[in-house]
Amino acid sequence: MATETRRRQVDRSADTRRRLLAATVECLVEHGWAGTTTTVVAERAGVSRGGQLHHFRTRGELVAAAVEHLGAESVAHLRRLAERVEGGPVAVVELIAEFYASDRFAAALELWVAARTDPALRIAVVPLEAALGRETHRLAVELLGADEAKPGVREAVQITLDLARGLALANQLTDDGKRRRRIARHWAGMLEAVL
Repeated sequence: MATETRRRQVDRSADTRRRLLAATVECLVEHGWAGTTTTVVAERAGVSRGGQLHHFRTRGELVAAAVEHLGAESVAHLRRLAERVEGGPVAVVELIAEFYASDRFAAALELWVAARTDPALRIAVVPLEAALGRETHRLAVELLGADEAKPGVREAVQITLDLARGLALANQLTDDGKRRRRIARHWAGMLEAVL
């Protein structure tokens, strides 16, 4: 009986933590860095202020955990999307461009901008961004069937990722989907020649 009660407590605690992390990412997307306060996050997650403080004592702890959560969620999301990709470089480049145009990128972008002037946040963001970059590069190589031993291929894959991030920046203020798809298709043709 005590073991079962303890398991339920652990499950409830894990659920509360997941809700807080998801709410943090949602707040970053909707309200930006400045509007993502621990109070707003707790309200959005449906968690008492005390419950939030039990899991994350400070905004820094909450955001650091959210950065890690966002990175893991982003990689998992990209992998799920990749399972459905067929059609060569055009489909892969379009997939990557759409991935970066997502709300996850908007939340990550809020953190990047804030980390530029917040040394404590930078310490959390930089290694996770590097890990996400390595994982997306590895997945792009896999999806493209790219041979990075061939001169210029590694750079072309990285250009694809950098281009997708740049296109996603353009999408932050207005819907840039039509132009993004046109540029992604054009780049895919150039990429195919390199691969």
